[in-house]
Formats: sequence, structure tokens, C-alpha cells
Amino acid sequence: MLEDKRILLIISGGIAAYKSLDLIRQLRKRGAWVTPVLTKSAEEFVTPLSVSALSEEKAYRDLFDLTDEAEMGHIQLSRSADLIVVAPATANLMAKMATGQADDLASTLLLATDTQVLVAPAMNVRMWEHPATQRNLQMLKRDGVAFVGPNEGDMACGEYGPGRMAEPAEIVTAIENQLAEGPLTGRRIIVTSGPTHEPIDPVRYIANRSSGAQGTAIARALSMLGAEVVFVTGPADEPRPEGAHVVEVETAKEMKDAVDAALPADAAIFAAAVADWHVDGASDSKIKKQDGKIPSLSFAENPDILASVSQSGKERPALVVGFAAETDDVIENATRKRVRKGCDWIVANDVSPETGIMGGRENAVVLISDAGAEHWPRMEKDAVARQLAERIAAALENN
Repeated sequence: MLEDKRILLIISGGIAAYKSLDLIRQLRKRGAWVTPVLTKSAEEFVTPLSVSALSEEKAYRDLFDLTDEAEMGHIQLSRSADLIVVAPATANLMAKMATGQADDLASTLLLATDTQVLVAPAMNVRMWEHPATQRNLQMLKRDGVAFVGPNEGDMACGEYGPGRMAEPAEIVTAIENQLAEGPLTGRRIIVTSGPTHEPIDPVRYIANRSSGAQGTAIARALSMLGAEVVFVTGPADEPRPEGAHVVEVETAKEMKDAVDAALPADAAIFAAAVADWHVDGASDSKIKKQDGKIPSLSFAENPDILASVSQSGKERPALVVGFAAETDDVIENATRKRVRKGCDWIVANDVSPETGIMGGRENAVVLISDAGAEHWPRMEKDAVARQLAERIAAALENN
């Protein structure tokens, strides 16, 4: 897929810059040509010589290089690539991109191009979560910039949380998705998956039996058709879909916040089994037995993510798809749900224990839309995902 593709790789300053060397190696192994550009701070972490040796190309560093600029080199560099990749992207470079600054070679290249840009952020968790960075992130997404990561984990500074640069293999998959000539190329799609866990106390929670298998398969199928996928998942054991931007949450409120942050999008697929209620006033300490007395729990309603997005006005995706897991009157209940929520489609299934669908590898769904109820045969969840992804691509084709 990457054979003879030209990648302009911008490396900015940060400890994660060392991963760019492996990224170059993996891209070259797949036949891609990599032209590296280093910011001044990037040279504190990787050398131009190592980058140049691995890429077998000159490493560009200076905006005012008279040899390069005699032919307006920064313009040529920015427009000769099939894709521009920024890995790692620091908070500083993201801020420059969002505000249109061009005070060095990297930022000038990014401003002087009409080529698709893929960004792999890497920074301290506090910097990533800062309102300014989140504001810049949303501005860049609205401008059509694609993102891979950041991931959650331990950081060089000793803190833990989101901010780690995506691994080189993840970035390669994201590059392949960006360059894929699939029907969803250039489309941004949100997929929710898995259960939510609503705490009772620090050691107990309310959940359901969702495995996340169907949502994961849908995210994977959409990525294979070229979509940029934001995958918002509750606690689930399924391997995360490669190439998707994964956001891990626990509660329904966290899932809603993650979905809101991922908007705008072309489509939103709500496959998660979100808990309808949470414990009102969950205990901060473990609830102990008290002479056989049964504790009394008070419940409050969780936010309705599907209805909220379906009725969100100008930010509403062109296609909103909900899921309905039912144990009886499947079509009737799902049809009413579609009208009540205001979504375009409902994917309904019978999850009665005897079906083996909840937590199993197969599914039998009914697609409910304005056209009525369409029964699909029972098949592997991967096959359901591929068929649904193709339908989504066809529906978005004219939008």
C-alpha cells in the first residue's frame, strides 16, 4: 500500500522523537520514501545524521538555507508529498498550526501546503489536558487535520495519563488508512463500544455483559475503508482496532465527554452498551456489611449520548446509527427507540441468553431505518461489521 508513496515527516522536539527513527525504518521497509524535517529542538533528541541515514534522504532543518530556498524549497517540499506526518507533535507546534504561525521550516511547510496532514501528539499529560491544547486540537480537527494518538501510559516525567505518542506501528497503520483509496477516505467517524462501569464504591460497580466485540469490529471495518476512526470504548478485553484513535473511558459521563470532544464528524456509530443509570452519590470508601443490613442504593439517570448527538443541531453528523439490544419485541422496541432518539438507523438484535449473542462471536441483526426493518442473516461479527461499513460508505457518498 505504501510502495513509492512520498511521506514528509516533520519531527519536533520531545523525548518521543526517538520513536521517529523506528517509524522511518518501518515506512522504508514498506517501500515508502521519507523526507525528514527536523525542528531545532528535535535535534536535541535525534541527530540529522541518524535521520538521514535511515531515510536515505537529506534531513531538512533551516528555513533560510540559501541552496534550498533558491528554488523556493519549502514550497516544493510541502507540495510534493502524498502525506505530511508530524511525529512527534509538541504542544508548541500544534499551537503554531492552529494559529497559522510560520516562524521556522516546519511551521512554514505546514502553512504552505494543501496536502493532508496526520499528527501524532506527544506531551506531558497536563499539557495535553490543558484547555489551550484541547482548543487547538478542536481547531485543527475542524481544519481537516487527522490525528493518531496520543496513548495513555507512563511518561518520561514520571506522570501517567494521555500524552504518549502512538507507537510507530500504529502510526504506520494510520498512514496506510490516510493513503487508502477506500470509499471512506477523508471521512471522520466516531464509534462507541463496550460496556460502561458505574461505580457503587471504589471496589464495586454496575455493568453489563457487553464484550465490545461488535463495536471493535465496526471500527476496524471502517478503518479498512479509509475512514479516520475515533474509537471511544468502555472497559473491554477486545484488542483495540489498529489505526483508530482510541479513547478509553469507564462511565457513561466520561463516554459522553469523549464523544463531544470528538465532534464534528461525518458519522457516529453508537455500539456501546451504555448503562442507563448510575448510583447517585457513590461511596468514596468501600461499603461494609452492617449486621446483615442490606445497603440502600439510589439511582440517577445517565446522559443519553445517542439522543444528544442525534439532536445536536449544526454539529450533528450526517449519519447517526444507534444500537438496540433487546430480549423481546425486538423490531417494535427498536423502531420506537429510533423515533424517540432521533437517529437515522438502529441496528437491533435479540440478546436473550439462549441466542448466545451477548459476549459471543456471532450476531443476527435487523437494520431499522425510514425504509423499514431489514433482517440480516446470522453471521460472524466481523462480517456484520463489514456489511454495515459498506452501507455507511454508500449513505455518506452523496453527503
